[in-house]
Amino acid sequence: MHSARSTAAIRSLSAVAAGALLVGCSGSVSVGNSDPKLSSDKLATTVSEKLAATTNQPEPDITCPEDLAGKVGTTTRCTLTANDGSTLGVSVKVTSVEGDQINFDIKADDTASPAPN
Repeated sequence: MHSARSTAAIRSLSAVAAGALLVGCSGSVSVGNSDPKLSSDKLATTVSEKLAATTNQPEPDITCPEDLAGKVGTTTRCTLTANDGSTLGVSVKVTSVEGDQINFDIKADDTASPAPN
């Protein structure tokens, strides 16, 4: 059973997801080397900034477990965590690489996971 606060957080996360899906969020980062790779920290920051800009909301807390290799088709999963501890998965997929610039799409999951009790 969800508390009112948890339900509000899930609605808020769902709004973030809907905004990301409706607008079509993408990012691009120049990494400055011959074997482009985006660090997990820089990826998390970029995803947070793009989701905030897309949804016109404050930057969410995003964590990404691994670096993103600059190879078309490479994917990774990041996690958006709300203030109450509920989470929303975020997929990142490399769409193109131009020199040292990695271009990628960002897609938030449709539903959030409630905070652990």
